[in-house]
Amino acid sequence: MSALPTKRDEAWRYSDLKAVARHWPVAVEPVVVPAGENHADIIRADAEGIRHLAINIGVGGAYRLTIIDAGRAYGRIALDVTCHDGADFQLGAVLIGRGEQTIELVTTVRHVGPGATSRQIVRAVAGGSATTSYLGQVAVAREGQKTDASQSFKAILLNRGATANAKPELEIFADDVKCAHGAAIGEIDKTALFYLESRGIGPDQARALLTRAFLSDALEGLDEATTQALDAEISAILESAA
Repeated sequence: MSALPTKRDEAWRYSDLKAVARHWPVAVEPVVVPAGENHADIIRADAEGIRHLAINIGVGGAYRLTIIDAGRAYGRIALDVTCHDGADFQLGAVLIGRGEQTIELVTTVRHVGPGATSRQIVRAVAGGSATTSYLGQVAVAREGQKTDASQSFKAILLNRGATANAKPELEIFADDVKCAHGAAIGEIDKTALFYLESRGIGPDQARALLTRAFLSDALEGLDEATTQALDAEISAILESAA
């Protein structure tokens, strides 16, 4: 795409277009997982900008991508994933917006062969007047029989000035698939907050503990050492935002 997007472009409807213009055009970064191989990557995004990854997972290949996106005025990560026969794609993403930040994650996962699986777990926290957005599409071709795909987006708003947008979408042309998506946006669980405070934990610490636990869902399936390291990073980000 060479023309600068507008608000009429569905994938850019929540974007800060002035910030987009500073980083346009965007180069596509290819990621290739050869047939039968298992790869994993972590993206830590803290500098303003846009990344567009074209991910191709070969027959029987597997790819796990973990994203932690926080600390930048405007940030957008777009993933265009192609899953061939028996391929597996796993995404765990943490989006943390504060101040006037705009943080976006846009995914398109294409199942073009039979028996492929994909799981997307996205968790977002927005405070101040920040905006976090997730637009995710799973597209299953006629050849994508026995596809098993899911999308899960949940967001916590820390105050009324913050915004979270979600648009999960399924486009299915096969007739033997298992696909699901869900989105939920709300506040910190007041019952859980009251419980922690009744056990002598201060309000700020209690909110931080619940927020960290909420975001840790996106780390599901990682090995213990990686989970602990990323959890520590998330905790440091939340503490710096307090």
